Amino acid sequence: MDQPTVGILHPGNMGAAVAACAAANAAEVLWCEVGRSTASAARAEQFGLTPVPMLRELLDRSDIVISLCPPAAAEDLARDVAQHRFTGVYAEANAINPERTQRIAALLGPDATIVDGGVVGSPPVGGKTPTLYLSGPVAATERIEALFVGTAVRTAVLGREVGKASALKLAYASFQKTSRVLVALAVGMAREHGVDQELIEVAARRTDSYLSEPGYIAKTASRAWRWGPELDEAADALAAAGLPPEMLHAAASTLARWNDAKDVQELTLTDALDRLAQP
Repeated sequence: MDQPTVGILHPGNMGAAVAACAAANAAEVLWCEVGRSTASAARAEQFGLTPVPMLRELLDRSDIVISLCPPAAAEDLARDVAQHRFTGVYAEANAINPERTQRIAALLGPDATIVDGGVVGSPPVGGKTPTLYLSGPVAATERIEALFVGTAVRTAVLGREVGKASALKLAYASFQKTSRVLVALAVGMAREHGVDQELIEVAARRTDSYLSEPGYIAKTASRAWRWGPELDEAADALAAAGLPPEMLHAAASTLARWNDAKDVQELTLTDALDRLAQP
């Protein structure tokens, strides 16, 4: 297959680095200058991307377009692309929910072929090797995979259903990013009482990720009746320290959905998740 021309929308920290990897197997990687910041221009130049003055030219020349922008802008950007009736492969690689991805697919179809994408990991620079998860039509996902052969961007195809890659990205992000915020709250509370170093020492004794232990969810459900009030107490301690308590109150509210699991014997993971999904 001939090397395709690729358009990147837009060269942010992730987009520019991903586009630079794609350039290894592309005839050219384009970016649109209109409305972009000097920082975007500097990144594009750093990674050897080719500027074009208008979106229409980028779309007319590109066989594949990769959309990597702030999540809030994803649909507006797709709407701009749809106005020009782009007919190539459109990789929707933003951190958006599956429903939004499907709306974008409907917006761009039937002219374009939509591939759902989700990048898990840091930008591919300095030895970092993120994975671009893909779902969508086979021929289209194969074209995206071919762009990154031999580069720092790994690819993995999850199937043909648009939305799967977005779901995986957000499922992981919901844990990874929320856990970072919880760290800030925990250390902030401990610092208020002069025990932050001791907290870090306690945590250093356990390095495994809770996300790799889904079997513990059933145990969590069985203990929710007392863990929820404990988190409400912790939320009050955060508020007293001038820190935002809403996240822990929300976690306590979530645990309350399991209050009736207190006396359930041999609760399974499936049972626990089913109970969690019922208001």
